[in-house]
Amino acid sequence: MASGPGAATLKKCLEVLRDARNDSEQLAALLLVTKAVRAGELDSKTRRQIFDAIGFTFPNRLLNSRQAPPGCPEDTFRALGLTLLACFCTDPELAGHSQILNKIPTFSDVLLSPCNPDSTSMVDDAYQCLAAVLATPRGPREMVTKGAVSALCQAYMNGGYGSERALTLLLGLLAVAEVKCWQRDAPHLLAVLSKLSKEFVKAEDVTKFELCELLPRFIPLSPPLAELSQGSESICQLYKGLASILGSKLSQSQRDPALKLAASLVQACGSEWIPAGRTGSKFLALLVNLACVEVRLTLEEPDPLEMKEKKEVITACYVLIEMGIQECLKEEESLLDEAQRMQLTRIMEEAFGAVVFYLRQVKEEELQDPFVFASVRILGAWMAEETSSLKQEICELLPFLVHYAKKLFKEGGSAETLSQTAGLVSSDNSILAQDALRLLLPGFCHLTAEDRPREILISEGAPALLCDYFLHQWEVLSSQPGSLASTEMSLQTLCGIFLNLVVTAPDLIRQEKTFCSLMDTLLKSLPFLLPQKDHLVLAANIATLGLMMARILSSSAVLQKTGSAKEFFKATICFLSQAHTAQADPGSHGLALAVSPAYVSAWDDIRELWFLGMQALASCVPLFPWLPQAVLQAQWLEELSELLTRVTAASVDFELIAAFQGVLVELARASEPCREVILSHHGEEWANLYGMAALEQCLSKQ
Repeated sequence: MASGPGAATLKKCLEVLRDARNDSEQLAALLLVTKAVRAGELDSKTRRQIFDAIGFTFPNRLLNSRQAPPGCPEDTFRALGLTLLACFCTDPELAGHSQILNKIPTFSDVLLSPCNPDSTSMVDDAYQCLAAVLATPRGPREMVTKGAVSALCQAYMNGGYGSERALTLLLGLLAVAEVKCWQRDAPHLLAVLSKLSKEFVKAEDVTKFELCELLPRFIPLSPPLAELSQGSESICQLYKGLASILGSKLSQSQRDPALKLAASLVQACGSEWIPAGRTGSKFLALLVNLACVEVRLTLEEPDPLEMKEKKEVITACYVLIEMGIQECLKEEESLLDEAQRMQLTRIMEEAFGAVVFYLRQVKEEELQDPFVFASVRILGAWMAEETSSLKQEICELLPFLVHYAKKLFKEGGSAETLSQTAGLVSSDNSILAQDALRLLLPGFCHLTAEDRPREILISEGAPALLCDYFLHQWEVLSSQPGSLASTEMSLQTLCGIFLNLVVTAPDLIRQEKTFCSLMDTLLKSLPFLLPQKDHLVLAANIATLGLMMARILSSSAVLQKTGSAKEFFKATICFLSQAHTAQADPGSHGLALAVSPAYVSAWDDIRELWFLGMQALASCVPLFPWLPQAVLQAQWLEELSELLTRVTAASVDFELIAAFQGVLVELARASEPCREVILSHHGEEWANLYGMAALEQCLSKQ
């Protein structure tokens, strides 16, 4: 110790604290100890000795005391108690002790009490205790549940002594417990955001850029900021502030925080925070343009040291570029006109050329870098929508993308690093941040329809990886009834990829053993899925894919297991047969054929699948001798005959007639009982009425 009480004196004080016979002796020793504590003269060992001497009991008594020594300020004892607790909190183990955590309301009360010159040390000690608590594992959760967030917000809003420390603590809390903070204390946090955003607009000096750095912490992903009145006001202020910044000539150190703030607003509100009209459209185009330029400057000639510093801002730029992609795709209510869309698409294409260039340089040891994931994610968003540009470059990158997606899927990713990917953690669930393959599926769906990229994907082992991924995603969906919508969407997209492969590479389906495992899963999944009406689109995908694969794999062992195969075909017949019904025709007194009510909302998504499924079912009839019997058991022939008899012929379009005829002809050829059922239900008459010449011919044969 450099000054203050000597080591011997302090040692004596500790002995007195340990052996004191009464409060007055202990208090005298405490006064000397707290003087040393406040002077910052004690090392960690001595501070621990103080705790060992007095524990929590005596500070607790001091905090609860409402008396003061003669001639001393009213809060003298409480101030001593706080000083001792602040001393204890320098030990991380003690800072997380329940005795300290239980004092969070006390610390909060101190921050909100009137502060005079004599009580500033109490405020300092309270802030020190809260800062120490925040750094402990249990601390953030305890601070939220015990009301520290609202206290810190009010302390900052009051602007009294130490209010900037309140803001610092709030930033720390939001960094580790954002969702819980907003769930519990949204009104108070919105008040702070409102104050900061007003300061942001008014500031004309370096403060404006300092606020750019901290404001993103106060922009929540949930609840939706734009839906809260105070939030809407803040959004307007933030837009004005950003418009003034980005419309000026800026240095890089000024531009980077502004881009990160804009990205935070995009994550929270999409493009809704940008006003409609010419001014807003120019601002959006400027934002995306700046982001693209930043990406090109950083990634086209990457400098290792500069890259390390720029990854966070480039990730923010990716968020802005993704907004640009979405705005360019909007058919209605887009902020951009056609000329702006074309210009931005060209600019974004150049930026994605830089992203591809960067990813081609990535080394094996860099694959767990969150920035690599962010780059793959934004490229996946581009590939999902823009299929004509950078085709050569993306084909050359496909081996890397398959390898990267396979590595993350097989290893489960590194949750610790990937969940930190700035701006790119899904609001559904942070676990999705590990899932690169999910992000690439839409692009792969486009690419498997084209010869060269499909050949590359096959040669890199993508089909086996995609089959494994389907099995994994199905397990998630079937074991967790309320699982994420993204899981169902991934399964639908995978079905689209497999349908492309079935049509363009049937030999691959026959030769790859993994497709037999996929077929087995399809057989079992459709009967489980179909009764759940809210999964109709996925059921349609699985039914059609299963039928298409069954044509190719009809002789495989998996389809010889007649139990699961029969259940699958039974479910498929149910799906196909219930798609249409008869309903009143407004244009006549008769009935018209229409899509069934249960199918109407999904029909745009499943119409083509239904027709493809009908073709595939017709092809399966000759391959599975027991299939006609399954149709008979379902009484589909009777129901279809009745339907076609009741409705007006004009209400059934040619494509639908062809689909029905394809299945009916194969059933009549393969099964005499089926032919007899059709005949007994006036089949020849309605076959003639609808121009089903092939069916008429089949029925007329003796």
